[in-house]
Amino acid sequence: MLLTAEDFRRAARRRLPRLFFDYIEGAAGDEVTAAANAAAFGRIRLQPRALRDVAGRSTAAQFLGHRFAAPLMLGPVGSLGMFRAGAEAAAIRVAHRAGIPICLSAFAMTAPEDLPEPPQPGDGWQLYVLRDRGRTAAMVDRVASAGFSTLAVTVDTAVSGLRERDIRNGLRRLSRPGPAMLADLLAHPRWLADLAAVWPPRMGLARGWPEAGPGYLEQAAFLAGQIDPSFGPAGLEWLRGRWKGRLVVKGVLHPADARLCADLGADAVVVSNHGGRQLDGVTPAVEALPGIVAAVAGRVEVLLDGGVRRGTDVVKARALGAAACLLGRTQAFALAAAGEAGLAALLQHMQAEIDAAVALMGETKPGALGPEHLAPAGTEAG
Repeated sequence: MLLTAEDFRRAARRRLPRLFFDYIEGAAGDEVTAAANAAAFGRIRLQPRALRDVAGRSTAAQFLGHRFAAPLMLGPVGSLGMFRAGAEAAAIRVAHRAGIPICLSAFAMTAPEDLPEPPQPGDGWQLYVLRDRGRTAAMVDRVASAGFSTLAVTVDTAVSGLRERDIRNGLRRLSRPGPAMLADLLAHPRWLADLAAVWPPRMGLARGWPEAGPGYLEQAAFLAGQIDPSFGPAGLEWLRGRWKGRLVVKGVLHPADARLCADLGADAVVVSNHGGRQLDGVTPAVEALPGIVAAVAGRVEVLLDGGVRRGTDVVKARALGAAACLLGRTQAFALAAAGEAGLAALLQHMQAEIDAAVALMGETKPGALGPEHLAPAGTEAG
């Protein structure tokens, strides 16, 4: 039975060609930061309490202006549809049934206008601000017209990180596979048959961009090449004026940057190092969280992305001040391994873990958690 993030990771490794598994799991440089994101949670100790009335429990949480079934959100993951046909639509359906929001990637194969069901409150779309502000504005307008209430602008990609697995695997050469790549693709017939039904894939936002190329890989490379490396405070101020809904800034690790986002009108920030995919050797996301929570002092909501594998990780982040956690790789592995049913099973298990952890710490809801529910590593409760 597949239950945990690790279960789904192993199953996805068996089902996917190497270049796609490596695309999900891989990160920049020596991949130190990607590993540290998850390992950092293991150094945080929960503080259980006994003799508490925890009969009337709920895992519900309030964030992004709405009440959700758990402090969880499906984060933006590019190329989901390359891991399993229809994965983005499946993720939307699962999120809505689970009562949590989802943020679709700018690199999604699903266009904002083509969702299998309308966006629910809190659902978001990821934005990369491009050199061409006219094209960026048109993207923002498309997202608004499609009914999204949240825009999540990613700000930690002024340049693309160097992910050596992708370079070695020749990911960008997929349309012209060499003998080794072709052998790997053919060695995964279930994946191949699944994708054959929807081949060739295309990127949803690239509709009407003939200069981007005819297929997904060319279109994704085009979009990545258009990201504006000069995007700064003036650009964020412009975006705040353009977007009338909730504005989330994703990719913040420094307290001063979080304060700047608050000054410029953001509604929330996501503490994230892009899963270690941009710059290796940086602070794990959960270790950066307390400083950012203190810096913004309630002026904006703080969410966390990076290294979340279990419900207990969500509980630890909540105790450190995060309103909710985003799932990236964990979501991708579940969808790649077992599709819609797999992601639903993963979320159900994580929610059960959240419920059990909150109860065993003597509380009835995640919103009651704070630093007092954590014990310093290497100490015993007094």
